[in-house]
Amino acid sequence: MLVKKKLYERAALLRAVRFFFERQGYLEVDTPIRQPVLIPEANILPVASGDFFLQTSPELCMKRILASGYEKIFQVCKCFRGQERGQRHLPEFTMLEWYRIHDDYQSLMAETAELLKDMAAKVRGHRGFDPAMVELVQQPPQFLTVRNAFAKYTTYTAEQAIREDCFDEQLVEHIEPRLGLMSPCFLYDYPAALGALARKKESDPSLAERFELYVQGVELANGFSELTDAHEQRRRFVMELERAEKYGLQQGAMPEQFLEDLGIMPEACGIALGIDRLLMLLTGALTIAEVVSFTPEEL
Repeated sequence: MLVKKKLYERAALLRAVRFFFERQGYLEVDTPIRQPVLIPEANILPVASGDFFLQTSPELCMKRILASGYEKIFQVCKCFRGQERGQRHLPEFTMLEWYRIHDDYQSLMAETAELLKDMAAKVRGHRGFDPAMVELVQQPPQFLTVRNAFAKYTTYTAEQAIREDCFDEQLVEHIEPRLGLMSPCFLYDYPAALGALARKKESDPSLAERFELYVQGVELANGFSELTDAHEQRRRFVMELERAEKYGLQQGAMPEQFLEDLGIMPEACGIALGIDRLLMLLTGALTIAEVVSFTPEEL
């Protein structure tokens, strides 16, 4: 028997999301879920759908929309990633993604904080939401660089952790559990090697203008100033495809249409935020299964 899920709360959160973006002048867009090629990412296992793939993110299509002349766009959509199942993971999940031109990751962090504050205000008092968590996400955010986080919570520098292939291990075990405990926390300025689609920081090219958002030790979002140099992006994609081939992962081909449009895309910033995880936190749910209508095991 199917256990009752937090579907009223889900609907309330999605209404709050759309209200925020419509008020900010964003256009809601809708892009194909099945795509012939995906973003080359060696750390993500795509899901095949015939000769196509189910999208891991709508990023490629949304950036092509920016390149065609639209200025501020958002989308709430389903994304798919293979072998993702756990307390905070599902192979099919709901992503909120938004982009705006002529802005960078600093303004995007500020806008993300405003989104959290606005959404929390909209759902405050609704039955099913945890008042303490609603209050927490409305607090002024904290900002912490990746370098300072490694210096504070680990015995490695970020660069050393990359060289010794333990960056993710140190981040997950020692840094993430300490982030966003009293207010949302933006972890920013990642090493350039970990910003495959992000613009390098002009004042320090060893860093990428990338951030991740954490609340209660849970990663909610990943955003950055967009790389708009098509030649550099191609070089990075080649490296990702070579890594994928090394690990025996099917990644498809080079996204040529995207690279062609990237050459005319203006400077921009963009972010992806996990709706299911955010709802899980705001309602005090113990697992992500409580906030979706069906998990794969319930079908």
